[in-house]
Amino acid sequence: MEEKIRNRFNDAILAEARQRYAIAADNIEELGGFESFIYGFEKDGAKYVLRLGHSLRRSPDLIRGEVDWINHLARGGAGVAGAVNSAAGNLVELIDDGQGEHFLATAFAWANGGPVWQNGGWTEPFMLNYGRLIGKMHALTKQYSLPDAAWQRPSWNDPIMTDTTSALPQLDPTAMALNTANLAYLRSLPTPADAFGLIHQDAHTGNLFVDENCQITLFDFDDCVYGHFIYDIAMVVFYAITNHPEPVEFCTRFWPLFWQGYCEENRLDPVWLKEILPFMKLREIDLYGVIRRDIPDLSGDGWAASFMRGRREIIHAERPYIDFDFTQVTAHEA
Repeated sequence: MEEKIRNRFNDAILAEARQRYAIAADNIEELGGFESFIYGFEKDGAKYVLRLGHSLRRSPDLIRGEVDWINHLARGGAGVAGAVNSAAGNLVELIDDGQGEHFLATAFAWANGGPVWQNGGWTEPFMLNYGRLIGKMHALTKQYSLPDAAWQRPSWNDPIMTDTTSALPQLDPTAMALNTANLAYLRSLPTPADAFGLIHQDAHTGNLFVDENCQITLFDFDDCVYGHFIYDIAMVVFYAITNHPEPVEFCTRFWPLFWQGYCEENRLDPVWLKEILPFMKLREIDLYGVIRRDIPDLSGDGWAASFMRGRREIIHAERPYIDFDFTQVTAHEA
C-alpha cells in the first residue's frame, strides 16, 4: 500500500465506514490487506467483508464498474463474492480523507471455505470446478451491458495496468525490449465479442476460497479489466505452476481437467490456446520487473527468491515460461 494512503487512514475513517454500513463496533475485525484496508464483520447473522480503498488509486467510478460487474456474475450463478449495499443503498461509499480525496468503502458477501491447501488441495474435482468457474464468468461476461459509460473499467494494456515495468528500462533494458515486442504482438490480437470482455485478470488461488464440497468462491476483483478471455486463463495457469517443483508434470494433470471444466460452461475457439504462452510471458516479465523494483533483498521472501532464480537468463534467452503445448489438449472442447 502506498505510504501516503496509509498515512491518511485513522480511526475516524473506520468509524465513518462502520456508520455507513451500520456495523456495530464489536462486530468487526481487521483482516489485513495489500492495496486496501480489509475488515470482516457480522450483521444480522451473516458475515461480510468491508474494503476501504482510496481514490488516489482507483476512482469511485472504477469501483462502481467493478462491483456492478461482480453482481452481474453473482446473479448469473457464478461463484463470486457479491457486493452488498450500504445502509443508504449505495454500493460505494465516499468518505472524505480530510486532504481533498476520499476513502472508498465497499462491502462484499463472505466467501465460504478457506484456502485450497486447507481444503483438499489440487484434487481433480477442484481442477474441474476451477475451469467451470472461469468458463461461467466468461459466458456471463458476454451477456453484460455496462449501465453507465463513466463506470467503464480500463483495458488490459492501459498504462494504469502496465506501469509496473516502468523501472525496467534502467534495471534491465534487454528485458524491457523483449516485453515491448511481446506487448506489441498481444496488442495486435483481434478482440471479438466471443473471446474478449471483462475479465478478473488475477484469478489465482490466493484470491479464492473453496469449501468441503469443492465449491469455489472468487474475490478481489480490484484488477478487473477488458481483456482476452485467454489472458484470464493464462494467469490461472501461470500462478498454478509458478514455483512448482515439477511444473510440466503438474500441468499435464491440471490443464486437461481445467480445460474440460471451462468448456462445459463456455465456448472458446481452441485457436486461442496458442496465446497462453505469450500472455504468461507478459506476466513473467511484469513480475520480474516488480520484484527487481520493490524487493532488493530477496532473503526474506522465499516465494520471490524462488521465482527470480535464473529468471533474468530465462527471459533474455526468450525461453517460454513452461515447455508445454496447450493446443494439444483439446479433447474436451465444447
